[in-house]
Amino acid sequence: MSEAPSVLFERDGEVAVIRLNRPDRLNAVTPEMLDRIAATIRRAADEGARSILVTGEGRAFCSGADLAAPRGESSRDLGDSLRNHYNPMTEAFAASPIPIVNAINGPAAGAGAAIALAGDIIVMAKSSYLLLAFANIGLVPDAGSTWLIAKAAGRAKVLEMALLGERLKAEEALEAGLATAVVEDDALFDAAMAYARRLAGMPTVSLGLIRKQVAAALTGTLSETLEIEAVHQRIASQTEDFREGVTAFLQKRKPEFKGK
Repeated sequence: MSEAPSVLFERDGEVAVIRLNRPDRLNAVTPEMLDRIAATIRRAADEGARSILVTGEGRAFCSGADLAAPRGESSRDLGDSLRNHYNPMTEAFAASPIPIVNAINGPAAGAGAAIALAGDIIVMAKSSYLLLAFANIGLVPDAGSTWLIAKAAGRAKVLEMALLGERLKAEEALEAGLATAVVEDDALFDAAMAYARRLAGMPTVSLGLIRKQVAAALTGTLSETLEIEAVHQRIASQTEDFREGVTAFLQKRKPEFKGK
C-alpha cells in the first residue's frame, strides 16, 4: 500500500481546501512536505479557486520540523534547508493571488507557527496554541515567524515568544493581534469555511491586490504606499467585478462577482 500524500487537496466549490496530512507525526513537516505545500498553494490559484482554506489532519495543525525524519546530505546545513524548502513555502503563501484562511485545529509549533500565521484570516480553535520552541533546542525562529509575529504583535511579543519558548494560547493570540477569531473546537472548520466562502464570492482581483498592497505597506514609506495604491486602483478599476459592483450599487442589489 502506497503512503498517503503529506498534503491533501480538494475543491469545495470556489474554495480550495488544503490539509496537512501527517497526523501520526502531528503534521510535522519534511522538506518534501514543504515543497508540496508551496506547490499546492500555487495549484489552487492555477486551477481557478478563489480562496484557500488550510488546516491540519488529526489533533494538531503542525508541530514544526520533523526532527526524527531521516536527514540527507543536503539537509545537514539548516541554512540551505531554509533557503531551499522553508522559505519558498512561506513565499508561496505571500505570493498567492487569492486570499488564504488558516484553521488552526491544534498545536502550531516552530515552523508550524509560521505556517499558521502566514494566512490572511487566522481562525483558531480554543484548545490550539502557538509555540516558538526553537530556543529550547538551541535554534532560532525560521520560516518567517520572526517577521510575521513582529509585524502583527510587535517587538515585545515576538521576543517573549522566541526567548521564553512558551505556549501562546488561542485567546492570548487573539488579544495580541495574531488571530482573527477564536471558536469552539468543534466549530472551527465551519467557521473557517464561512470566511473562505465569503472571500471566494468577493472581487478576486481586488483581494489579490489588497494582499500585495498590505505586504508592501508593512515595509514601505507613505509615498511608496500611495503610489502602489494608485497603480493597484488603476488595475482594479478595469475589472468586470468593479463594473458589476458599481452597477449593483446603483441598482440597489447584491453584486454578483465573477473574479474577473
